[in-house]
Amino acid sequence: MSGKDSIKLVANNKKAYHDYFIEEKYEAGIELFGTEVKSIRQGKCSIKEAYVTIDHGEAFVEGMNISPYEKGNIFNRDPLRRRRLLLHKREINRLAGQVQMKGYTLMPLQVYFKGGRVKLEIGLARGKKLYDKRDDLKKKAMRRETEREFRSDQIRF
Repeated sequence: MSGKDSIKLVANNKKAYHDYFIEEKYEAGIELFGTEVKSIRQGKCSIKEAYVTIDHGEAFVEGMNISPYEKGNIFNRDPLRRRRLLLHKREINRLAGQVQMKGYTLMPLQVYFKGGRVKLEIGLARGKKLYDKRDDLKKKAMRRETEREFRSDQIRF
């Protein structure tokens, strides 16, 4: 893999997969300032409470916490400020239509570096009901149990 294609994961939103069904995924750039990029390079980024909104034909991520850069002094921005996402107009229009019509929401899934640029993976998500979450937990427990049995059977032979 060349340097252009290398991906370095910074933040992951595991809770989104637990609380939502992810229908589609999109990759978006983020409009950031220099000290925010330096802070993200140090891994000081959280998207646990973040969500994506669409206003006047532009997509924004809100609630994304980028801790202030230690050496940034006056150049540091508000850690929870609203940041614009860089998507194509047709993608924004398509997402806006689906969010309004079908009751979907947009959730940030990952923050990563791709070719030296900060990218945000957003997912078109539909909320899970409590029984869906229980089903997922049962499936995960059964899968773990079968893997454990399979491993123990291999060790005996």
